[in-house]
Amino acid sequence: MILSLLTARADTVRWSRRAARAGLALATALLPVTAAAQREVDAQRRTAITEAVARVAPSVVTVQTEVLDRSTNPFDIFSGRGERVVPGLGSGFVVRKDGVIVTNAHVVQDAQTIAVALRDGTTYPARLVGKDELNDLAVLRIDATDLPVAPLGNSDELLVGEWAIAIGNPYGFVLGNSEPSVTAGVVSGTGRNLMARSEGAAIYVDMIQTDAAINPGNSGGPLVNAAGEVIGVNSSLFTPSGGSIGLGFAIPINRVRRVTEDLLAHGTVRRPWVGLKLDVPTGPTLRAGPRAAMTVRSVVPGSPADKAGIERGDVLEKSRSRTIHTPFDWEAELLDIRVGESLPLSLKRGERHFVVTVTVADLPEVNAPKVAVLKELELVTVTPAIRAERSIRSPHGALIYKVSERVSDELGLEKGDVIIQINRTPVASGQDVQKAFEAAGSRTVIRVAYERGGRLYSTDPFMVR
Repeated sequence: MILSLLTARADTVRWSRRAARAGLALATALLPVTAAAQREVDAQRRTAITEAVARVAPSVVTVQTEVLDRSTNPFDIFSGRGERVVPGLGSGFVVRKDGVIVTNAHVVQDAQTIAVALRDGTTYPARLVGKDELNDLAVLRIDATDLPVAPLGNSDELLVGEWAIAIGNPYGFVLGNSEPSVTAGVVSGTGRNLMARSEGAAIYVDMIQTDAAINPGNSGGPLVNAAGEVIGVNSSLFTPSGGSIGLGFAIPINRVRRVTEDLLAHGTVRRPWVGLKLDVPTGPTLRAGPRAAMTVRSVVPGSPADKAGIERGDVLEKSRSRTIHTPFDWEAELLDIRVGESLPLSLKRGERHFVVTVTVADLPEVNAPKVAVLKELELVTVTPAIRAERSIRSPHGALIYKVSERVSDELGLEKGDVIIQINRTPVASGQDVQKAFEAAGSRTVIRVAYERGGRLYSTDPFMVR
């Protein structure tokens, strides 16, 4: 009996040892499979989106601003609370390694100070190189070198339905991070026009539409394709609630590239001038998005269109390869062409179709003689071409070409206003304004009457100083 028990125990020990060796062998065999599987999972996690983000995200920055808000409430003014500094936040991205950054013009609008925070939190003071409010773009520069640069794509080759990745810093440091965040969607449409104008001067036409979430703070950041190329600048979203509902819009990168080059070279954008105006449908007809004939309503005398032989009543059918179905198509074309370019226009007159080539010029006031007034105003005498192009109602006057910030703040005068009268004396030229200001003594009260947007206004009385 004892011998049997000893034999059974020995068999059990031998079986246990064999089982342990087998288990060890099985575990050893499975190790390479598990590691390989893990590597496969890791590879699957790295998609086109993660690779694109890795390529562009290092170039994305946070733009911080401070705006001086002046209260219009007299009780605030008397109590010493008439001015307060309001912080602002947006996004941007590096386009040159020596510190050139692109963002939206509305991000830096009225900013007293601008700072740029890199991905690692390093912050630099930034200076405004220039901005183009019509295109809602601005160029900043910081004193830094060897910065990561965002690769730029080609917005003319976009495919509806391809990946679109919005990168930026929504709500900025409210979230306590300087690293950008990412939302993904698709290119929902191209050539989209926002018919409701923004609060500023921007015209949002021929935009990229995306359902990638664009939230407050994303403005100025890049919209990226699956190849890791910037295809647009996130600018606006349509929302009844204040949050993203999948209707975001970005400025095409080809337009951004042109504007950036102009701002770096000149500090401003040379606005192209053709000199023709189209009949603009209004009301429900326009909102229905008509594909009607775009009839030339007027041609500015002496303009490029006039010199090319275009006449009132002609129908504008195409500009380059763009078919002109609506006034928005023509506005988009004007944003994409450059001064000095030869622009082929396809037109119809009666039953005859023909093509003319127009040489795009500067706006008529650009090369007109300028008159400086007290080093704070630069004026141009209103000519028939300027009057027709700007739809100025007054038969005479002096167009404000440049105005200092002080004069703009104190008198309310803006670039583009037309001075038509000083006190009770009509203004026929820029020289008239210059003489009136020079003749005014320190005790002479002046009131300036001016036209803006077809309406007449007047400044409060002031003394020249």
